[in-house]
Amino acid sequence: MQTNPTYSSLVAVGDSFTEGMSDLLPDGSYRGWADLLAGRMAAVTPGFRYANLAVRGKLIQQIVDEQVDVAAAMQPDVITLVGGLNDTLRPKCDMVRVRDLLTEAVERLAPSCKQLVLMHSPGRQGPVQARFRPRMEELFGVVDELAARHGAVVVDLYGADSLSDQRMWDVDRLHLTTEGHRRVCEAVWQSLGYDPEDTEWRTPLPATVPPPWLARRIADVRFTRQYLLPWIGRRLTGRSSGDGLPPKRPDLLPYEH
Repeated sequence: MQTNPTYSSLVAVGDSFTEGMSDLLPDGSYRGWADLLAGRMAAVTPGFRYANLAVRGKLIQQIVDEQVDVAAAMQPDVITLVGGLNDTLRPKCDMVRVRDLLTEAVERLAPSCKQLVLMHSPGRQGPVQARFRPRMEELFGVVDELAARHGAVVVDLYGADSLSDQRMWDVDRLHLTTEGHRRVCEAVWQSLGYDPEDTEWRTPLPATVPPPWLARRIADVRFTRQYLLPWIGRRLTGRSSGDGLPPKRPDLLPYEH
């Protein structure tokens, strides 16, 4: 990886992680690591262009069908692809199919850009994470194989202790906080060869006294009612939180702060 590279364009492909949930802005929109990264790249490269095709809730088949060809046609310098994690969270997940679709995506994207960026998605500590860990790690193994074959960069967020801390995750327990997204941005920024702005992004948060037992139980009940039950309902009815939503930033245009 070159040091202090000059990349003139970025296209982000994926789901809610790349869309930027839950890095909420005052106007109700989401920012997220990809927007932060585009802002940094634009600051060092005049005329920098950026598109973000990500839509929350998308499975890897939908990412392949709806985003991959669009991103490839843009011929940007950098493409980031993060997908397949939503599939691993489904009770009935065909990992062979996920592997095949991710392979298809990488094979179509890698030749269309100067640098393809893949990731090991971050994982939150907790019992739900433990249940799906084997599938996630199988997915990351596929990512590593594809990266080696196609010259892609792999950003290992899963191995960063700082991002597994529950305090880095929003109350929905599925999406990173603003600080979590900032650290992801830093990780990708460094992986692309830029000089670090934060050499301690992997450093865990300082230890604090855990909340009282009652406060934790109240939080569990609130999480179940506001997030878990609606998520289960969407799974049972075949719906997605991203149904009907357009891509976040569909056109490759000059980035404006």
